Amino acid sequence: MNEVAAAMAAFVAAHAIPAAPRIRVRLVGLLGRGPYLAAYSLLSLVLMAWLVVALRRADAVELWPAAPWQWHVALLTMPVALFLLVAGLFAPNPLSLALHPGTEPGPIVAITRHPTLCGFLLWALAHIPPNGDGASVVVFGTMAVFAALGMPLLDAKARRQMGRARWEALARTTSVVPFAALLGGRAPRGRLTGLILPAAAAGGLYAWFLVQGHALLIGPDPLATLRAFG
Repeated sequence: MNEVAAAMAAFVAAHAIPAAPRIRVRLVGLLGRGPYLAAYSLLSLVLMAWLVVALRRADAVELWPAAPWQWHVALLTMPVALFLLVAGLFAPNPLSLALHPGTEPGPIVAITRHPTLCGFLLWALAHIPPNGDGASVVVFGTMAVFAALGMPLLDAKARRQMGRARWEALARTTSVVPFAALLGGRAPRGRLTGLILPAAAAGGLYAWFLVQGHALLIGPDPLATLRAFG
């Protein structure tokens, strides 16, 4: 459990410290935007890998027994989470977290203003039911809180950077809650056709994770686990 706590603290610190404007500006000035993003992404992957290894080593303290419905929650939620992560990371989005902020939001913003964080939040929440041990609940619960708190912080950052009038003009056409702006008629529906490619990419990624990727990279095989209940 000590290693899990250390890995979790390092992950949170690595994402919270660079979020400070002065630190981020200095790092981008020293490294350049491209190398900074590459280093940041690599560090995130390394720390995530450490978290996975730490969880696998941690002593299991069962909080609730395993049941098939818990795995179904994850299996049904993860396609949506992966779609939001893929579309959110690779589409321009000056309002939130993306690899290429750009000046105009991409089509995914019609669904939610913070697609990457929403995907991360769904991923964390979906993994709590089938992982009913103390260490896993701490890790995934912390990840969920981290993603949820990031949304108002990114709103404040974008408002400072682009000015209140510009931010409000863009924010009116989207929403934090997924699909709320679409259902309210504030988001343009015509741009949704631009989400076909990221949806296909997320579907392919999900299929690979389901058949091979999760067992290869993480450890547990979700399909084998479900079959074991039968």
